[in-house]
Amino acid sequence: MKLATVRTGPATTTAAIQLRSDAYLPLAASDVGTLLGDPGWRAKAEEALTAATDSACVRYATADLAPLLPQAAKVICCGLNYGDHIQEMGRELPEYPTLFAKFADTLAGPADELTVEGSTRVDWEAELAVVVGATLTRANEAEAEAAIAGYTVANDVSMRDWQNRTLQWFQGKAFDGTTPVGPVMVTPDEFDGGGFEVRGYVNNELVQQGHTKTLVFGPARLLSYISQFTTLRPGDLVLTGTPGGVGMGMTPPRFLTDGDVVTTEIEGIGRLENRVLIRQPAFH
Repeated sequence: MKLATVRTGPATTTAAIQLRSDAYLPLAASDVGTLLGDPGWRAKAEEALTAATDSACVRYATADLAPLLPQAAKVICCGLNYGDHIQEMGRELPEYPTLFAKFADTLAGPADELTVEGSTRVDWEAELAVVVGATLTRANEAEAEAAIAGYTVANDVSMRDWQNRTLQWFQGKAFDGTTPVGPVMVTPDEFDGGGFEVRGYVNNELVQQGHTKTLVFGPARLLSYISQFTTLRPGDLVLTGTPGGVGMGMTPPRFLTDGDVVTTEIEGIGRLENRVLIRQPAFH
């Protein structure tokens, strides 16, 4: 099953939708996160699909996809989670996950323009993201695995000049509207358990390619670990980290310029394609 969130009017008016073979079917929820809050969401989505008529559907070409989880209560990210990325950043393999948080305000749609104001060192980070589908408190890995509602694509666009101002990364990771997520959430039953290949492009040039089988902390382990100190609930989002190939790790370092297009792709889920607009504020 593939689910998404579509804008149906002003930017804040959205609806959850389900993918058919040729179109999107609106569901009775304002977004995917709200849908997941209903314990019977899957049965209701399957029932809606069976009863759907062509007149109720939205064609792919006309759909304006919003951030998958526009009201996510928790957006938790893992840094330094691929062996090659850890090496390019000159660090040792971690004993525990390196975690930081974002707000729902940081999220953007899969085709939205990303406007960055006040940074000159804007970097890309292609990632697999995990959508939580059940409440988790001090869960073991098996419980965490069972609570995964699905997987989606994200790019943790990072403002490295802000990130490196202090030892805390938060300020370089939480700019409004700079973390595209989507285009869909795909439920785990759509996959064979072999993991995902994550690819990132800048202006159609492949800059990142990695496989989630090389993650230090896999999705279930991450959710279990996080749930030891904060409760995860349906509609929360966990970004699992980025493979090697980020701009800051290049020699010399490379950063995005105004108008660059960042593409993030995971086979079986979809792709994000976002133009980055870099603006300097009138006052600093």
